[in-house]
Amino acid sequence: MVKTFACSFTATNLDARNGIASVVEHLRSLGLQAARVDEVQIALTEAVNNVVEHAYEGKPPGDVRIRAELSPERLWISIQDAGAPFPNGELPEGKPADVTVPADSLPEGGFGWFLIRELASQVQYERAEGSNNLSLCFEIQVTSPPAQV
Repeated sequence: MVKTFACSFTATNLDARNGIASVVEHLRSLGLQAARVDEVQIALTEAVNNVVEHAYEGKPPGDVRIRAELSPERLWISIQDAGAPFPNGELPEGKPADVTVPADSLPEGGFGWFLIRELASQVQYERAEGSNNLSLCFEIQVTSPPAQV
């Protein structure tokens, strides 16, 4: 049986944090393993932060919509926004940063897409009708939802 849920919020740091927390809470209530929920949270946070920081850069923040579809084998999370498209319509490669350089030369960012690609089993992007549509797939195992107290 496929379970779906969705949420939307304005692309600000505070609203993004609250929206991600809502998704994470919902996933826990559906019985996903805690370690997997943590991994989904990391990837989702990186993706949504990119929307907040880059897609709406220089514009008033718009809406971000997240839709989740949970089946017994996988979780699909779709993130949609009406911000700027990715350069050349393609996602960043997500190569790991070179950490063998001196400490003062270490990059401050650039780890997000590497993490997203490491944690998700599939990453898809499409620009359609003025919207960015990013889909992340996670292989999962559902356990029983926690008992209601």
